[in-house]
Amino acid sequence: LFLAVCAVGIGGTFQYGYNVSIINAPTQHIHKFLNETWTSRYHEALNPSLLTFLWSVIASIFSLGGLCGALMGGSMAIWLGRKGALLMNNIIAILASILMGISFPTGLFELLIAGRFLIGINSGIGICVQPLYIGEVAPKHLRGGMAMGTSIFLTGGILTGQIIGLRELLGGEAYWPLLLSSSCLPAFAQLLFLPWFPESPRYLLIDRGDELSCAKALRRLHGSPGYQREMEDIQQECFALDGEKPKKPWQLLSDRGVRWQLITVIVMTMGQQLSGINAIYFYATYIFEQAGISTEKIPYVTLGTGACECLTALTCGLLIDCVGRRCLIIGGYLLMTFWSIVLTFSLTYQELYSWVPYLSMAAIFAFILSFGLGPGGITNTLTAELFIQSSRPAAYMIAGAVSWVSFFTIGMLFPFIVNGLKQYCFLVFLLECSSVAAFIFLVIPETKNKSFLEIKKEFHKLNFGRNN
Repeated sequence: LFLAVCAVGIGGTFQYGYNVSIINAPTQHIHKFLNETWTSRYHEALNPSLLTFLWSVIASIFSLGGLCGALMGGSMAIWLGRKGALLMNNIIAILASILMGISFPTGLFELLIAGRFLIGINSGIGICVQPLYIGEVAPKHLRGGMAMGTSIFLTGGILTGQIIGLRELLGGEAYWPLLLSSSCLPAFAQLLFLPWFPESPRYLLIDRGDELSCAKALRRLHGSPGYQREMEDIQQECFALDGEKPKKPWQLLSDRGVRWQLITVIVMTMGQQLSGINAIYFYATYIFEQAGISTEKIPYVTLGTGACECLTALTCGLLIDCVGRRCLIIGGYLLMTFWSIVLTFSLTYQELYSWVPYLSMAAIFAFILSFGLGPGGITNTLTAELFIQSSRPAAYMIAGAVSWVSFFTIGMLFPFIVNGLKQYCFLVFLLECSSVAAFIFLVIPETKNKSFLEIKKEFHKLNFGRNN
């Protein structure tokens, strides 16, 4: 089971974290490449506003690709299976790496844009299908910890991208095409390791009706003594579904039986993206400078933020099946609310006392730790747990679309929010974090050690009223 999580994670959410992270290091080198290419092609200098536009397209088209990938991921998981969709997804990553790698020698920045779009599609599919597979192969008592593999590999991808992007490695001017094309390595690793692992047993029995293959997969994943209990759980869900086919997203949106599950997933997904974590990374460089850290050393301090996220994802993975989902996610949002207040005050009085910048630094790391402890990891876990087999792929398509649209929106609006409100932007995030915490406290039941059918019954009262 542990190796299965590693095999799906390396080509899944690892790619998302890695490709979000590596684009920051070669920014100045790509600007130079765009200027030189434009001059050699049109024999005139590139207009600064057009340069900004081209760079914005290169950076943000990743989100558009991610949205397309999220909308494709659920359908691929139904047609090709969870394992088949992940394997096919690596072809997209390899093609994207080739396009980004040859953009510099060919002098075609259009290939860089196309490559970023394709790697966005790859990330969107991976972040949709990987938690589907993990959630379906995990036994009840390990489901939370295994589902945290999604977050662990995502944060591991961010940290790896920050390390590889250092100028001593592939962040230098001569190596940036290699840096962008290095995302083919996780794809090759998954193509090498994932075929050794079985398809999702739930998919084999419920979607394909293949009981023999399901039993064989369960024996490999859970061992001969424990597989029978999992088999009975899958058979119960199969019987309850009574041959119901996987739903399309629009069918799910009109289904009263999953109304509050969908509202929950949408609120949590938007809350995760709009929680202020992007503001933290935006302000990090400024705060590090105020604390007296030289510009050359800031990338190394920034590694600490990536390490924080990775550490808390691992910690959350160890705690989730003991403490429960509700406690961790509500606690994470409440801690982020508190640190938003601290940051608002510390940034307001940043220059008044010499010790205040260090308080701001501590608050930044504490905010990131709080995010990783709850919202950063448990959101994906709960998305897998709140739906039964026929609804789960469509639920991930809707959640993925909401996530990528929120990611793109905050990227577009965030500079205006910061410029308009300055440090008081954290008051907006304070309200958002406290509101999501209140919603989760009032609506979401604890899902620890419960089967998918038991969780569905918990929501039945909300969806149809307590008397039904």
